[in-house]
Amino acid sequence: MGVQVVVTLLAASIMQKMAPHCSFARWLLCNGSLYRYKHPSDEELCALAGKQRPKTKRDRRVNGVTDDKPLSVPRDINLRLDTSPITAVDALVLRYFLEYQWFVDFAIYSTAVYIFTEGYYCLADPEKETNMGVLWCLLTVVFSIKVFFTVMRHYFRSEEGGERSVCLTFAFFFLLLAMVALVIREDYLEFGLEPGLASVTSNLENILKQRGWEWTLPIAKLTFKLGLVALCSFLGACLTFPGLRLAQTHLDALRMAADKPLTQLGDICGVLLHLSFLAPVLVLVMWIKPISRDFLLHAPMGKQTVQLMSDSTYNTMRLWTIVGLCLLRLAVTRCHLQAYLGLAERWVEQMRREAGRITGLEIQRKITRIYCYVAVVSLQYLGPVVLTLHCTLLLKTLGHHSWGLYPEPPPLPPAAPAAPPQRSSEDGEDVHAAVEQITGILGGIFTPLFFRGLFAFLTWWVAACQVVTSLFGLYFHQYLAAS
Repeated sequence: MGVQVVVTLLAASIMQKMAPHCSFARWLLCNGSLYRYKHPSDEELCALAGKQRPKTKRDRRVNGVTDDKPLSVPRDINLRLDTSPITAVDALVLRYFLEYQWFVDFAIYSTAVYIFTEGYYCLADPEKETNMGVLWCLLTVVFSIKVFFTVMRHYFRSEEGGERSVCLTFAFFFLLLAMVALVIREDYLEFGLEPGLASVTSNLENILKQRGWEWTLPIAKLTFKLGLVALCSFLGACLTFPGLRLAQTHLDALRMAADKPLTQLGDICGVLLHLSFLAPVLVLVMWIKPISRDFLLHAPMGKQTVQLMSDSTYNTMRLWTIVGLCLLRLAVTRCHLQAYLGLAERWVEQMRREAGRITGLEIQRKITRIYCYVAVVSLQYLGPVVLTLHCTLLLKTLGHHSWGLYPEPPPLPPAAPAAPPQRSSEDGEDVHAAVEQITGILGGIFTPLFFRGLFAFLTWWVAACQVVTSLFGLYFHQYLAAS
């Protein structure tokens, strides 16, 4: 375990020391490829409205501008916004920029440590060593949920209160959807959760019978399912606005791709955007057994069936497909972020089609607010990608799957019941025996079969939440918002 500890400490040290100088998250926003729209000044608004900038109080009264009445201009003025590339200095004013930078950089380092540990286990084949890559991935999953909660809490603090109602409505809807998903048989949704729970129950029953607590077994199983349903509802509420935002930026990014001068480049970009948007749908389908595993393992060829691949090969293909879809989502990040920044120009175009007057402060505030929340939009876009990727990595390692680059590890034999610790005269030996007993008990309860079911279900559930919210977002932005 010494090699893994050294790599872990080295990664943590590099992440802390290099963050101010070299950051992938900061490069993603501030590499000069994204440009923001700058709000007009009061002088520009006065010039567009045919007014002179009032200098004295008398001039302000003549031009209809007093201390109690701010500058107002007609909505149909010919306002054109200037653009400027986003720099590192500009990013200092962004809401949640530090949280965004730390989270994305931690996910990058976590993935790097995981890749190293996978190579280390492939080459060295260490036994009885704790996989530090799994620890990094677990921390990334926890931090992803924390980031979602932080952004959702921001919506709950909104003065209007509409966002709060939307989150609560979707939380209740996903609560019902999670209960439905858990009662569907394994013949249709092949998570492996029921076999995993059965293995945990059988192993836990042997331990509880020794202490006379076997009556708590049904309560523990019910508590686990209720906790899993509550977690699914919470994740659904957290992924509501990321899904709605993804639908909006997807539509805007398609408009931007259609306006590209090079038709071929625009077509390629449009295809990639469509594939990235449909990525959660593909993840959903890969766990629907009749149209995925059964079709590939027993493909109909006339009157006969042909097996195209084995079970282990299908599991490997599913892992690589999810990783590839996550990389595709990451590749089109700039298109989505630029589409979000383009909301400022679209808002100005919408304003010019309206009648009446508007204050200059409201124009400046609206355009500035769109830019200041680009870090929040980045978290909403990258958060589900990071969560899906690291749940998949945990599914591979804790579920004892294989990448196909080296043989799949054989299934572990069922753990034998832990023997009671023997009395020892030395405290050090007592502590060592207690640690071994606890480790043996936990290893016997939480088997790879259980982790396969748990992380397969979580990976599928994150994709299901994205599908539901993004499809609702498409309907909302195309029909409801337009009307």
